[in-house]
Amino acid sequence: MPRLTTAPKAAQHMTVAGFDIPVFRTGSLVIGSGAAGLRAAVEMKRRRVDVTIISQSAWGGTSACSGSDKQTLHTANTKDQGDNFQAMAAAIRGGGAMDEDTAYVEAVGSIRAMASLQYLGLPLPQDDLGGTLRYQTDHDEVGRATSCGPRTSRLMVKALAEEALRLDIPFYNQTTAVKVLTEGQGDQGRVVGVLAIRPTTSSDANPYGLALFQCAALVFAAGGPGELYRDSVFPNGCFGSLGLALEAGLELVNITESQFGIGTRREGFPWNLSGTYVQVIPHIYSVDADGHEHHFLGDYYRTTQEMASNVFRKGYQWPFHASRMLDFQSSLVDLAIFKESKKGRRVFMDFNRNPLPVPGDQPFSLDRLDDDVRSYLTHAGATQATPIDRLRHMNPLAIELYKRYKVDIVADPLEFAVNNQHMNGGIAVDTWGRTNIAGIYAVGEAAGTHGATRPGGSALNAGQVFGTRVAEHIAASKHGQTPPSADVSGPTADALRDIEVTLQSASPIALRNVRAEVQARMSDHAGILCTPQGVASARKEAEKLSDLIRQNGISFARHSEVGRALQWQQMALASQAVLTALDYYIAQGGGSRGARAICDPDGAALPQARSGPLPDVRFRPEREEDKQTQIFIRLQNGEMTITTRPNRKFDANAKSFFERDWPAWLTGGIYDLKSGGA
Repeated sequence: MPRLTTAPKAAQHMTVAGFDIPVFRTGSLVIGSGAAGLRAAVEMKRRRVDVTIISQSAWGGTSACSGSDKQTLHTANTKDQGDNFQAMAAAIRGGGAMDEDTAYVEAVGSIRAMASLQYLGLPLPQDDLGGTLRYQTDHDEVGRATSCGPRTSRLMVKALAEEALRLDIPFYNQTTAVKVLTEGQGDQGRVVGVLAIRPTTSSDANPYGLALFQCAALVFAAGGPGELYRDSVFPNGCFGSLGLALEAGLELVNITESQFGIGTRREGFPWNLSGTYVQVIPHIYSVDADGHEHHFLGDYYRTTQEMASNVFRKGYQWPFHASRMLDFQSSLVDLAIFKESKKGRRVFMDFNRNPLPVPGDQPFSLDRLDDDVRSYLTHAGATQATPIDRLRHMNPLAIELYKRYKVDIVADPLEFAVNNQHMNGGIAVDTWGRTNIAGIYAVGEAAGTHGATRPGGSALNAGQVFGTRVAEHIAASKHGQTPPSADVSGPTADALRDIEVTLQSASPIALRNVRAEVQARMSDHAGILCTPQGVASARKEAEKLSDLIRQNGISFARHSEVGRALQWQQMALASQAVLTALDYYIAQGGGSRGARAICDPDGAALPQARSGPLPDVRFRPEREEDKQTQIFIRLQNGEMTITTRPNRKFDANAKSFFERDWPAWLTGGIYDLKSGGA
């Protein structure tokens, strides 16, 4: 990854409430240095927008540190007979609860996004005639996926970071945004800046290391709330910005929707175990406290062929999906692993052993697999005797990746679990990435552009598409062209008062206890298996914690913990919002969709195992009408308030006409600048 240059010094200092705070001025500010935020910054700079980046940890976020066996970028097909953008948009929004126009924006914008990444040097594989190599991923029936290997998103970050540095965009590392400054009330407000914690600015007169970044346009690009769950494949320290957004008055959408799947845990090397890791069909087993092995998948599937074929299918059906627990499909694998972990057992993949047979059935054989599985492995030439040899043939980089982190899957079994991986919801935005507060935008996982499900790799594409559109809109609005100079001491003083209410060294509420409580509650009650009673109880406990923090603050031992204390206060708020929205959805009769099974003794869907029905995971099926609406939540006067609206429609029959529509482009009419969100 590129080395950062020295960031410019503060333009001046401001004394507010006894704090001597350095002031940095910029036309536009991007919070986050992942692929989406960097794209927004680069595109703004190219359009002569004055832009600055702040980041808690450069190259330490999700897109720089996460991946899978061959991490996917999902774009329109640029091979064979090309693609149909409307069909691609229908696939992107196929899981429901997604705006149709947003899906079309992501589909039609994917060609430019991919081409611009290739222009910057992203090594996407091609055939000898220049067609991009493609494959099928989850929720993708066509095969729109491509990949640079295990580190696609990191390579995207590298290419964009090098371009950002080449364009001389100011970059302030180790800088954590903690308060958004606005002027005006509610949706009539406008952003004026961000108060951040920047340890290098700390002094006797500024013990918290506060820094003020004054701006006219603000882009949220800080990723998802990785710290929300105990069982998570997010890199450590990924807090996202949902709590920060709620405090600023921003509206969130679809935060009921997340992705969960198998991966190695963050205690070691967090990584998704999709694609070839499971397509080579390793032996999966658990170990109890006494060291005894358990071939637990054999208790769930009826035949060895059925079990092995569904382990394979986890490669392109990686996220847990409630409906795939039925009829002995692939999410029965996730359920079995989840239940083993709940028993206190450790679960492993052994790449040196083929799967053991289901008791009483024939042994594993590559000749006894379902047709789709056998055909795939045959075409791939992956007919070697052992899983590790098949993996060496199909994807040797997948082996080398773990070796870099001192995990040798050639020699030792690999421990893993079902983990939280991605939030599909986030800050509500329109087709230009605008939020409900003027001057504030959101891109990447910070933005709630996805529905209940999404094709694998579409999130990387969405971040690139909306990063570009946000830059275009900010440039057209003219608000971010030059640094603002207005007096913002009032909003800064208000933010400081809120900060000092939270930071209470004598508070009985300890930082580590907030973390433990939030993460345990979310993993235990808002994971792949939820119950109406469990979610309702968890919501009440989350409300209680937020109230206690408001009353008592959070204690911290040293000034270096100030940033973390504020982030955990906001994470407690984000947890409350997720549970409030989820409780509302379930209470309205919402069923299982995407990543969560809503378990209900009266549910119509009953998964089966080899031994018979599994009544403890009987669940409500998804209702078709719920696919047509979205749940919005915001913080108003200390209370979470919920609204719903139908998905925005896209007229697939509307046709453009060049001479009629060209003036809107020439005059900037396409940017809808008069709507109040500019």
